Formats: sequence, structure tokens, C-alpha cells
Amino acid sequence: MYEGMWKNNKMEGFGRFEWPDGKFFEGEYSNDKKDGFGIFSWPDGRIYKGMWKNGKQHGEGDYYNPYKKEWKKGMWEYGKRVKWIETKII
Repeated sequence: MYEGMWKNNKMEGFGRFEWPDGKFFEGEYSNDKKDGFGIFSWPDGRIYKGMWKNGKQHGEGDYYNPYKKEWKKGMWEYGKRVKWIETKII
């Protein structure tokens, strides 16, 4: 289910998309794809907060692992993590 802005029948601007399994994305869309800053959350508590480009994680972002109770700052390129920059245990 999507709630947010539309342009020419495509998701455009700020919006929130929820999947039936409990995942959600809240952030910027361009031409029907995640683009700009956004937050993606999985049902198990994992979270990614960061930049997106053409529907994929791209640029700097923060990843939360609830099992290890840690936030990691990293760099992504088109959906693939390139490296971790910093880790914070909470």
C-alpha cells in the first residue's frame, strides 16, 4: 500500500510504501523509484536510513541490527555495501 505524492501516475516526492509482510519504506520517490533520503524497515527490526538512487541504496547510510544492538554507518553503491565507516553499540 502506498500513501504519498504522485506525478503522471507515478510515485513522486515524499511517500510511504508498506508491504503485507511488515516491511516499509518512507522517504523520497522519483519516477516510481526510491530516490533521495529514505528509511527502510524490516519486520525483524532491522533499519536502513540513508540515501537511495534509482530504487537502490546509494551513498551514505546507517544500518541498525537489533540482534547486535548496533548502528553501522556505511557506503553503498547501487544496492551493494562498499564499506563500513563506523560502528556504534547502543
